[in-house]
Amino acid sequence: MTSTLSRAIAHYPNRFDPGVLSELPEHLQETIQRRNKVLGPGYTLIYREPVEFVSGRGAHLIDRDGNDYLDAYNNVPCVGHAHPHVAEAVARQMTAVNTNTRYVQEALVDYAERLLATFPEELSRLSIACSGSEANDLAVRVARFHTGGEGIIVTRWAYHGLTREVASFSPTLGAGSPLGPNVRLIDAPDPRHVAPGSTLDEHMRQQVRGAIDDLERHGYRLAALITDCAYSSDGIFTDPPGYMQAVVEEVHAAGGVYIADEVQSGFARLGESMWGFSRHGVLPDIVTMGKPMGNGLPISGVVFRPEVCEEFGRNVRYFNTFGGSSIPVAAGAAVLDVFEKENVQQRVLESGNALRAGLREITKDSPYVAEVRGAGLYVGVEIVKDRQTLEPDRARAEDVINDMRDRRVLISGTGTSANTLKIRPPLAFDSADVTRFLETFAEVAKNRL
Repeated sequence: MTSTLSRAIAHYPNRFDPGVLSELPEHLQETIQRRNKVLGPGYTLIYREPVEFVSGRGAHLIDRDGNDYLDAYNNVPCVGHAHPHVAEAVARQMTAVNTNTRYVQEALVDYAERLLATFPEELSRLSIACSGSEANDLAVRVARFHTGGEGIIVTRWAYHGLTREVASFSPTLGAGSPLGPNVRLIDAPDPRHVAPGSTLDEHMRQQVRGAIDDLERHGYRLAALITDCAYSSDGIFTDPPGYMQAVVEEVHAAGGVYIADEVQSGFARLGESMWGFSRHGVLPDIVTMGKPMGNGLPISGVVFRPEVCEEFGRNVRYFNTFGGSSIPVAAGAAVLDVFEKENVQQRVLESGNALRAGLREITKDSPYVAEVRGAGLYVGVEIVKDRQTLEPDRARAEDVINDMRDRRVLISGTGTSANTLKIRPPLAFDSADVTRFLETFAEVAKNRL
């Protein structure tokens, strides 16, 4: 059947093609047709055959027919779907009160103190919003106010959010969402881009220096470099640690600030530390967080060095009705409880190491797998037509993704050519989940890789 993909979603990884709607089971057709009549523009379903879930627990989702799917894709329910401790904390707060930050809330102060205790002591001020987009929007507003600059540097296929401001420096949104004239793009830290005789540190330094020079040539002073510490949309590049020191030096020398976007890489996602930037031994000026903070409830955060945000606070009123309200804060506090009680970071390290080791063993002889990379429970498997040329193979990657879905294991794709498998489960992913994942992946690999 002829594809009816719109320009807006043509590049979206692993998206459902509305042109094949008539080939779906009848109940899915009916629900999707109803959905199309009532929802606004821009919504996207994923997988060749979309799936409907009615419940979940841990790293598992259950469809309407009672089938158990292993979720190796959804990072938002950080400590697991329907975690009982988080659910109980939210329900308890809902029966008490839900007020905002214009009123004294001891629970809000307690939560802020606990969360900030996971950061270096220099990062000691927290603002709370509702989404990662809002957090990055506020971070850039503060950066501009503090530096007096307008220039923004991001990686070539970065995603930082959907507000009008943040969309202007989220190149992965595509041609329908143009970049601002004050935005410059640099390479993601892929060691394969480094020239012989150079280092990743020097390569990244030169990228940033060139972007700063070009901004200045066009009349823009640097406000901020903002990076996702896992480079999630660029294709997942987490190693080797350490190159960020050179990058941050260049940013500070130009009078800018470094914003670490931890929406995807934070909360021990990368295993060795609570925050992705810590792996590089750098101190950001601003850190942003998203909905994993509340296990999926609408809460996000921005953490500042005080000297960066204080003048902004004296001159600009910031308020968010729901940011910092009682119910999302209860969820956030419950998530921190789970981290402490379940030793989540250690589980991420162990499960992540086993997962990557297993994937490397399964794919070691495949001519179609360029690399298995990542850290903790954020893993990328790059699918190519040939290991020598590294030509991307999006079609094969999508076949793998959909074969996994047909076997009830959920993953997705990422990267500039959408040819890197994105494996990013809830942090409840345990050793039994790793075993199931690898057994299923090995079955798919026999046919596809």
